[in-house]
Amino acid sequence: MTSVEAQLAARIRPSSPPVGSQRWNDLLFLHWQMDPLIVQDTLPSGLTVDTFDGAAYLGIVPFLMQRVRPRWLPPVPWLSWFLELNVRTYVHDAEGRPGVLFYSLDCNQPIAVWVARAAFSLPYFHARMTAMRENDRVDYTCLRSNTISETAHFSWRPISDSREAKVGSLEFFLVERYFLFTQSRGGQLFAGQVHHRPYQFRDAAVMQQSTIPAQQAGFTLTGPPVSALCASAVDVSIFPLKPCR
Repeated sequence: MTSVEAQLAARIRPSSPPVGSQRWNDLLFLHWQMDPLIVQDTLPSGLTVDTFDGAAYLGIVPFLMQRVRPRWLPPVPWLSWFLELNVRTYVHDAEGRPGVLFYSLDCNQPIAVWVARAAFSLPYFHARMTAMRENDRVDYTCLRSNTISETAHFSWRPISDSREAKVGSLEFFLVERYFLFTQSRGGQLFAGQVHHRPYQFRDAAVMQQSTIPAQQAGFTLTGPPVSALCASAVDVSIFPLKPCR
């Protein structure tokens, strides 16, 4: 199976019931090219860096989390709506499943941070965050708690018609990801799958951006991102983590 075929296979909804659902909205995808050897050195055992035309990619993705809930409960005001910003790269496991590895996930909902760290071993951090929309422009800030870092500012608006990623394109490689990988404290690698309709995204005009989240993850980024995309809302089904072979 080729890497593109594996990405298409990952879009198939699992037959088992989901454990939860959520909506992702007003997403900004900023990506920088990286040396694959540098990225590979940061990965846990069992994961291999994914590349597109020989390059690895590091992404900074701020967005809104909405209607977050377990399958058996309704959304709860305050608790089910919050902001999240992740720093990520793209990998595959020994079975060839393509997915995302998160270096960090900033979030302004402390209960969500605690649950994600305790139940899913994901590197969540509490942060003070804001997001404001004026017409089609989104202004977004993130300041990680208990750090001396500066506030990360992002401001963007769409500048093209909405479209779905063409299979085999760079946009398809970057955004069409339906597995995440995480490592437990004991070193066991786990994979979790999500399901949603393919993103409807647009090119983004980025008026303000920050590489502070990447610096906090140990990366130095130079120059503008090679890809800047924004996406409208998708409703997401969340499936349980399973140990990787």
